[in-house]
Amino acid sequence: MSRKGKIFLGIGLYVALMVALVLIFGNDGKNDEFQPQNEFKLEQWIPITIGGIDFSINKAVLYLLLASAATIATMVFIANRMTREPNRVQTAVEMSYDLVRNNITGGNLDGKLATRWFPFLAGLFFFIWFSNMIGYIPLPTNTEHPIDVFGVEIPAFALYAATANISIPLVLTLVVWISYHVEGIRHHGTVSYFKTWLPAGLEDMNPFGKAAIFSIEVISHFVRLISLSVRLFANILAGHLLLLFMGGGLAVLLGIAALGALTFPMAFAFFIFEVGLVATLQAFIFSTLTAIYLGGATAESH
Repeated sequence: MSRKGKIFLGIGLYVALMVALVLIFGNDGKNDEFQPQNEFKLEQWIPITIGGIDFSINKAVLYLLLASAATIATMVFIANRMTREPNRVQTAVEMSYDLVRNNITGGNLDGKLATRWFPFLAGLFFFIWFSNMIGYIPLPTNTEHPIDVFGVEIPAFALYAATANISIPLVLTLVVWISYHVEGIRHHGTVSYFKTWLPAGLEDMNPFGKAAIFSIEVISHFVRLISLSVRLFANILAGHLLLLFMGGGLAVLLGIAALGALTFPMAFAFFIFEVGLVATLQAFIFSTLTAIYLGGATAESH
């Protein structure tokens, strides 16, 4: 039997087993009480309101603090604790450093510009990477379904990622967006910077044509706010939703308990895929695009 035939046979057996379990154990009916979206709901742990603005402490703040602490510790380690004979920890840190220094920064920026923006790009990469990775570590943050331990209610373990909340990627994107425009204006001057938005070879084009092309370029810069933030947000959110449903959420939602025995292996596969590839890839893409935007803003022509 060919490899393709074996794959289709395996899928067919998997589906047949799923149908058999449903027929054998039955269906308890749709569970209307289970609300998957509540996994991403931010409950106020410590309510704080200043000037009508909500500054309450919730689990998103906790995850941001953990990611920030891990990022700072890594950067301090790189700066002060590198030794001539590296151990396993330093080897891993050196590989990460080399990725940011040579591939992300050096591959898109030159000379003094690379030196100036390396700390920012490195901090951005590590912060997003730690935010993504911590999101796959079960932590006691589920206050909606606490666990009773000797009469004391403690939060249940749950998965959550700060980058699965659109506000965090959007803020990071705004910082990047403002930064590369400021760098472009500082490098070229205000008027000259906006002139670089027009491609070379348009000297003989009429003003209306130039205005149309410039308008398209303006729109493209604003679209970056959406593309850069939503790419990170959507990938992390989709990964957590897959883990939620495959890890048992789908079985609870549909009222088919036996379904969990089939979806759990898929949840494990998705977990390995998200931790092993997606978390790092999204941090790499976000940081690389930031370096590309900085390089484009300081380039002599479009």
